[in-house]
Amino acid sequence: MKLQKAFLLLTVLTVLSACAAPSVWAPDDAVTRAAYAPPPPPTVTLLTAISNGSGAGGHSSLMIDGAQRLMFDPAGSWHHPNVPERNDVLYGMTPQLYGFYMDYHARETYHMVVQEIQVSPETAARLSQAVQQYGSVSAARCALSISRVLSQTPGFESIGVTWSPRRIMNRFEDLPGVRTSRVYDDDSDDNLELLQAQARAERYGLPEEFTN
Repeated sequence: MKLQKAFLLLTVLTVLSACAAPSVWAPDDAVTRAAYAPPPPPTVTLLTAISNGSGAGGHSSLMIDGAQRLMFDPAGSWHHPNVPERNDVLYGMTPQLYGFYMDYHARETYHMVVQEIQVSPETAARLSQAVQQYGSVSAARCALSISRVLSQTPGFESIGVTWSPRRIMNRFEDLPGVRTSRVYDDDSDDNLELLQAQARAERYGLPEEFTN
């Protein structure tokens, strides 16, 4: 019986280990060098990828414009050589790199819903600290991690905790003062080539279509 219990415990620990997302930790100098301070006022922006076919939510991310800009992109697939990452928090998201991020996600199958709300410097600082302490996020838990962070922040308690990108988007829409816009693009759903082109554009200043 003891052997069976020990085997069961080992199995559970193995499964939990397999579910954990790998940790990514950029060095201090890279994070410091990349830091981008956005213009005031402080804002929080929820970004949601919505299927053009079914209307279902495909991905959530959270951009915090405080003392510096942080993009919390849990279990995200976008990356760039000039954007250091620490456990799903992206640093140095300048307007151009933010444009790259949006262009990568908005394509023939998905559009992006952008919901921005102005917050106090204290709220921005609290959220910045929370996402940096959250840790790496496993696949399919983007909305869950963001809703956990928001629901523990004064002013965002109504968000609650949810696994659904669309549900968190709908609840965010009900917050007072939210400004909502949508971004559409007809790029191919296969965006690996776009990701590679974005890296070349930032490094070498080409092609023009990515720098305008």
